[in-house]
Amino acid sequence: MDISIVIPLYNEEESLPELTDWIRRVLEKEGLSYEIIMVDDGSKDNSWNVIEQLARKFPQARGIKFQRNYGKSAALNTGFQASRGTVVATMDADLQDSPEELPELYRMIVEEGYDMVSGWKKKRKDPLFSKNIPSKFYNWTARRMTGIRLHDFNCGLKAYRRDVVKSIELYGEMHRYIPVLAKWAGFSKIGEKVVAHQERKYGTTKFGMERFIRGPLDLMSVIFISRFSKRPMHFFGPLGTLIFALGFFAAGYIGINKLYRLKHHLPTILVADNPYFFISLTCMIIGTLLFVTGFLAELVSRNAPDRNQYLIEKRTENRQGKSKST
Repeated sequence: MDISIVIPLYNEEESLPELTDWIRRVLEKEGLSYEIIMVDDGSKDNSWNVIEQLARKFPQARGIKFQRNYGKSAALNTGFQASRGTVVATMDADLQDSPEELPELYRMIVEEGYDMVSGWKKKRKDPLFSKNIPSKFYNWTARRMTGIRLHDFNCGLKAYRRDVVKSIELYGEMHRYIPVLAKWAGFSKIGEKVVAHQERKYGTTKFGMERFIRGPLDLMSVIFISRFSKRPMHFFGPLGTLIFALGFFAAGYIGINKLYRLKHHLPTILVADNPYFFISLTCMIIGTLLFVTGFLAELVSRNAPDRNQYLIEKRTENRQGKSKST
């Protein structure tokens, strides 16, 4: 199968028939074999009945239903595991992503050798203050912190090589940072394509103000996990040592200064009356706690069952040069 299209959705009953028919026309015109996987994330409307009707009408369409709303990341993760195509594409169900972009995304993966291609909604049809400006800020922050030069991390229209989606796990709000997870998993050829973006035709957006809190927290989580999950002591150790050293030398200075003043009969105060003594003591305590945290995290990491599991692309079978994929 050439391409799998994974569509996470929540209360999108009006748009599903039109979207499915649009995808079918575009891909059949290009002569691509395909499947459409619609993941119903606990919709409260008639979305699941519409999906069942579409599955009976189009053999390429199938659905997965969640008992309740788990979020877009869980829906994508389930769709990725169910996909069978050489290329896996994702798009939103609200008709703001155009299926006309799918053939070119497929070509960039297959012919140009990209591991993943992310869409860039250069001209967004969204409200300026509630979506456009916050999106630009988050994308700028993500570029600076991850080193991945993408303009639109959160664009729903993306395409991946099959190996990519089978090698990453999504949870929380991690769907915003799939490029970071892909790069961490060893898939570094990440491309970008300007894609058309349309105004929402039916319903309203399903993302509220809580995304402004969850987004930055998940960005910090994914950066920490991608850099230090296998070596947490490399993060906590230096930080704890630095803070402890600052507190230790500050306390040493306070003690030496006290002795110097006593020796030369200069006015002085009790060390316990000096506020800087308590600041230095707090620094030493925090530094010690960070170091111990790193030590315990290192013990947990070293005993994790998947510590030494890596993605093996090929393995030689014998001296005649045969190989197999794993």
